[in-house]
Amino acid sequence: MILLFGPPTYLLGFISPYAAELSRKDGLGRASGHVYAVGTVGSIVGAFATTFALIPALDVELIGLLFGLASVATAVVLVGPSLTDPPAIGSAAVALLLVLAATSGTLGVSVHGPVVYQTQTPYQELRVVETGDTRTLYLDGQPHSAMALDDPDRHVFEYTRYFHLPLLVTDDVDRVLFIGGGGFTGPKHFADEYDVTVDVVEIDPEVIDVAKRYFDVEESDRLRVHNADGRQFLRETNRTYDLIVLDAYRKDKVPFQLTTVEFMRLASDRLSDDGVLFANVISAPSGPGSEFYRAEYKTMSRVYPQVYSFRTASPGVVQNIGVVASKNRTRISKAELHARNDRRAIGIDLEDAIDTYSHTAKTDDVPVLRDDRAPVDSLLDSMAGQRYVVEQNRTNASADGTASAASD
Repeated sequence: MILLFGPPTYLLGFISPYAAELSRKDGLGRASGHVYAVGTVGSIVGAFATTFALIPALDVELIGLLFGLASVATAVVLVGPSLTDPPAIGSAAVALLLVLAATSGTLGVSVHGPVVYQTQTPYQELRVVETGDTRTLYLDGQPHSAMALDDPDRHVFEYTRYFHLPLLVTDDVDRVLFIGGGGFTGPKHFADEYDVTVDVVEIDPEVIDVAKRYFDVEESDRLRVHNADGRQFLRETNRTYDLIVLDAYRKDKVPFQLTTVEFMRLASDRLSDDGVLFANVISAPSGPGSEFYRAEYKTMSRVYPQVYSFRTASPGVVQNIGVVASKNRTRISKAELHARNDRRAIGIDLEDAIDTYSHTAKTDDVPVLRDDRAPVDSLLDSMAGQRYVVEQNRTNASADGTASAASD
C-alpha cells in the first residue's frame, strides 16, 4: 500500500503550497486561503461527480485517462512560453506517456483472449472474452462463467457441475433460487434438465444484460430473473425454496452481508423443511488462504445441522469449494452419496465430486461471521498473490486467476 499510494500522495502534497506561492500577488495569506478554498470545493465536487455521474456513465479506466490528459493539458497551459525549453518538453512528454501507460487497459486488450464486450459497471469491471470455441465472462479479471459455443449445454468449468450435488442430499426439489447470476450456467441447466422453477437474483443489471446477449439466457415461466440484492430479496419474498444456491462470492470481493450467521438464518427460514443451501466458496480448503472458507464453514454450522464440502482441485490451491448445508439432521456418508449417485437419474455423474467429500474443517482459529463483526476482507487477505485455479471439465486445463494486485 505504501509503495502504491506513497509516491503520488507525496507529490500531491506539493500542489497547494506551490500554488499558493505562485498566487501570492495579493499576499501569501490570501493566496493560501484561495488555494485551499478551491481545493476543498474541488474535492467535494469531484467526490460527488465521480460517484454519481462519471462512474455510472464511463469506464473507470477511461475516467482515469480523461483526468490524466486534463491534468497534463492544464500543466501545459500554465507552463506557457517556457514549454519551448527541452526540460519542460521532456517533462510533458513523460507525463503524457505515464498517463497512457497507466490506462492502456481502455484499449480492450486482455491477456485472456479477444475481448468481445467490455464495460465498467457500478459494481465491477466486466469482460466477455472468446478463446477458440469458448466464451468466458470475467468479472474484475477473474473467470466467472463460460459457455462452449459448439455445445452450450456442456459444463465448461468443473465447479458448475457441483451445483447438482444438493440433489443427492435432498429429495423432491421443485423450487430453486440462485443468488448471483453471472453467465447463468447453473440456472439454465436446472431449468432445462429438471422439472423445477428457478429464480435468479443478480444485483448488477449489466450482468443480466450480458447474460442475455452473450450466454443464451432467456426468461420464461421456469426461469425468472430479479435485479436485486440477494439478502434484500430473501427478506422481502414470501416464497420458500427447496434449494438455494449462493454463487455471489469472488476471490477478493465477497459481499459480507451474504456471509453472516444472520443471513444463514434468513436463508434457512426461506427453505423448506428438508431444504438445502449450496455455497460456492472461493478459497483454499486448508493451509494458507483457507481462513475465509473455514470461517464460512463454522458460520453455516451454527445454523444448519449438517454441512458437507467438496473441493474442485488439489488441496493446496485457491479454488471453488462446494459447501452443502442441510436442514436434515441425519448425516449422509460418502458411501451413501455414491449409492445415491448410482441410482438417481439427475443427468450428471458426480462420482469424482463425491470423492472429495469432507464433513469437518478446522475452525478453532476463525470467527463466526456476524452482522456486527464480519472481518471478511481480512480473512481474504491471505489469498492475495495466490493462484486461483478454475478447473475445466472434459479437459485437464485450468483457467488461472490471481489476486487483484496481479490480475489482468
